[in-house]
Amino acid sequence: MQDPNVGAPAFRPAPGAKPRSGEPELLSPHDFGTRTASFGAAILAVLLAGCGGGPPAVTAVDGPGTSSIKGEVWADNWFAFYLGDRLVIEDSVSITTERSFNAEAFVFNADYPLQLNFVAKDFKENDTGLEYIGRGNQQMGDGGLIAQFTDAATGDPVAVTNDDWRCLVIHEAPLDRACEDEADPKAGVGPCQFAATPEPEGWREPGFDDSEWPSAVEHSAAAVRPKGGYDAISWGHGARLIWSPDLETQNTLLCRLTVERR
Repeated sequence: MQDPNVGAPAFRPAPGAKPRSGEPELLSPHDFGTRTASFGAAILAVLLAGCGGGPPAVTAVDGPGTSSIKGEVWADNWFAFYLGDRLVIEDSVSITTERSFNAEAFVFNADYPLQLNFVAKDFKENDTGLEYIGRGNQQMGDGGLIAQFTDAATGDPVAVTNDDWRCLVIHEAPLDRACEDEADPKAGVGPCQFAATPEPEGWREPGFDDSEWPSAVEHSAAAVRPKGGYDAISWGHGARLIWSPDLETQNTLLCRLTVERR
């Protein structure tokens, strides 16, 4: 007996119509494009979520003061922020973590004048100043710091990182860039010499004389190559990436700025 379906025209639902059970759905060009775009947006959202896309959560920091200030900071690789001598917040990712790129947002109370202080560190494995030691990508790292402070109630700018800040280098390595090419680099040996000095006593205090400290150096985004949280913050109000003159060999900085009430 002949199969009645043999030679019969195949069923084809109209584009966009609900198919019969077990039948493939045919999409119009418009529906296909819409669904493709939606699928792409969903994939992008997953990727961004996995990479820390979106603004960082705002941490509320307890402390005295009549003004509420919001701070936003990105550093390569690590920072500690002080208001005067009081530690407000440290980078939530340890300095011992390679490629620890992330941004921090926080709100704290303060009284004017504000004494804003940063300790900023680029990652290094030891006093050679190198990273990825013994691997094919052994190299000097490169630093960078950007921050902005706004009035938490009004959004008005309070301070930003730029060349108004004073920054003192307290760790520099290697002093000879040939260290980067050493097969077995040892701190303090051959080209891998370093210079390290302690933090000056009282440097976080408002009355400290920083007139001999160099001004911070503004660097372009192309030079710093910020990533991992940098784009999660809308940098405004003239905020600039700062460091000392050498992004690669100058590894630890102390930076400070005094802000009078406007």
